[in-house]
Amino acid sequence: MSRKSPKAPNVVTGEEIRARTRGGKPKNQLDRRELYKGKIFTLDKDTVRFPDGSQSEFDIVRHPGAAAVVPFLSDPDGEEPQVLLLRQFRYAADGYIYEIPAGRLDAGESPADCAARELKEETGCTAERIEPLFSMVTTPGFTDETIHVFMATGLTHGRSAREADEFAEVVIMRLAEALELIRDGAIPDGKTALALLYAAGFKTGD
Repeated sequence: MSRKSPKAPNVVTGEEIRARTRGGKPKNQLDRRELYKGKIFTLDKDTVRFPDGSQSEFDIVRHPGAAAVVPFLSDPDGEEPQVLLLRQFRYAADGYIYEIPAGRLDAGESPADCAARELKEETGCTAERIEPLFSMVTTPGFTDETIHVFMATGLTHGRSAREADEFAEVVIMRLAEALELIRDGAIPDGKTALALLYAAGFKTGD
């Protein structure tokens, strides 16, 4: 008599992530104790029940979530589409890196509104259309941070309004050139690399 193989666990999808209530209690959380509360994130020590029924304490960084946007300066379906990137100073990276516009969700703000706001603040542009691409967890080993990624088209130029601690310049780049930078390791920022690859693979005419 053959034994049935154990059922594979369900995996979390981007749709499930988007449907979650920000700040909601994880289903496997038994207890939560706040260790530190900063300007951007909170550090908690949770008591967690694992899939095998065992329990343990787990340090987790809680983040309000963020939105990011791939701004297309030209038609994504046209020849050699162009995107806007930021060459931005990041203290944690110890220098300047290429990034797409992105930022933290304000209280009560939708991801789409956040993407539009960050596009305006960081590049000065507004968009005729902002289309959702995907939602990602950044580093699930120790944080619940989620980034909702969008694509912006039909850009109109205006004035940027960066925060005092933001040091960045807008760079116009062919999408093909950005992909070469990813290949060569010159775009180490994870959200930016994934967003550009997704847009190139699923949203352009190439």
